[in-house]
Amino acid sequence: MTERIAVTESGTVRGTVAHGIATYRGIPYAASPVGSLRFAPPQPCEPWAGVLDGAHAGPSVPQGPSRLEAVMGRRVPDWDEDGCLTLNVWAPDGAADRPILPWFHGGGFTSGSGGWDWYDGAQLAGAGDIVVVTANYRVGPLGFIHHPDLGADNLGIQDQARALNWVARNAAAFGADPARITVGGQSAGAYSALYLALSPATASRVHAVLAQSGPFGMAPQPEDEAVARADRYVALAGVDDPAALRGLAAAQLLDAYRDLAGVTSIPGTVAPPMYPVLGGFGTERPWEESLDAGALNGKALMIGTVRDEMTAFRAVDPRHARDRNAESAAGDALFGIRSIADRHADAGNLVYAYRFDRATTPDPTGLGATHCADLPFAFNTLDSYAGAAMLGDVSAADRALARRFCGAVAGFVATGRPGAPAWEPYRPGEPGTAAIIDR
Repeated sequence: MTERIAVTESGTVRGTVAHGIATYRGIPYAASPVGSLRFAPPQPCEPWAGVLDGAHAGPSVPQGPSRLEAVMGRRVPDWDEDGCLTLNVWAPDGAADRPILPWFHGGGFTSGSGGWDWYDGAQLAGAGDIVVVTANYRVGPLGFIHHPDLGADNLGIQDQARALNWVARNAAAFGADPARITVGGQSAGAYSALYLALSPATASRVHAVLAQSGPFGMAPQPEDEAVARADRYVALAGVDDPAALRGLAAAQLLDAYRDLAGVTSIPGTVAPPMYPVLGGFGTERPWEESLDAGALNGKALMIGTVRDEMTAFRAVDPRHARDRNAESAAGDALFGIRSIADRHADAGNLVYAYRFDRATTPDPTGLGATHCADLPFAFNTLDSYAGAAMLGDVSAADRALARRFCGAVAGFVATGRPGAPAWEPYRPGEPGTAAIIDR
């Protein structure tokens, strides 16, 4: 297998080339958040000596099982707090000045990893002659605990911002243009991507936004609620002083977070116990205020949803509504896609909207086109989801759909216009201008 070398500000990385795409995995973008750096903002990593082998992704951040594993498929735990803040790069071999997509995974700010094969960026990079980056960020209590005695402030969002800035500073090493960054993500990652594009701390880095099924109807967590949750969490962890959390094993922190979820969950809602806090880093104000103030003006937006967002949550929590109309209404309220598309387009900006309708077959539990069902198609990684209920049987038509949708996403990053032929721009009040994605 052919090797390639990339020289970054942190050191030299060895990647491999397959089918015209150079891949570099497991590149540290921040120091390991261990010891005194647990619950601290991300710090620069120490430059490494020699050549870093980029053959394997780094470990995921500490986390419990995904609540959607019954829908998406189960992942074998691979987490380790030490060495978890890494990113992965896929670049066309010999690329120069190519557009670049830093993309953040979902998981309800509680689980996920940019290193999993679900999000392998090779097909996406090849489809649009673009550079694709995925990154880990701290989730759960390690990423989103908020307590004055710890000084922790939306650490997971700070991780994302550091990854975004690292990508901008090192883009040329992978053949990318730092002036052509589209920040993207799905679910919690889409929520993050929008706020990264809006926040004064990071907005200047962002050229365009890709937002897939972001829960935009979920406002950032009120600070008083976040502090109360943190106090309860400290008690469940069996310590008196929040600072003592730094001395517990990561597994103990996860056990206490599981217990916190059990006592704070509200039927019919999907918000995790801890998530980005209003007024904190990156979520300084609600997105509605930022959009109305023009903070996203001049940035193209590709935004979409799946047809049956809420069925995934009903499948894993029977307390969610089973009435399809009620589920649809709840999904519209939670995901808020149309409100964002309307506001941005009304301000004179270019918006492309879509709804993903491809439903799983067979479908004994009525998932339809559920939350996350678009991911295997956006990345064209169908074979990484073998046995996933949300995907079901894969036909030749499905593989053709994956090529088309992956190409549309890549096309948006590459040119600002998805699809071939290009999609029609979204116009408020004209539902027909939102693309329907199906076989």
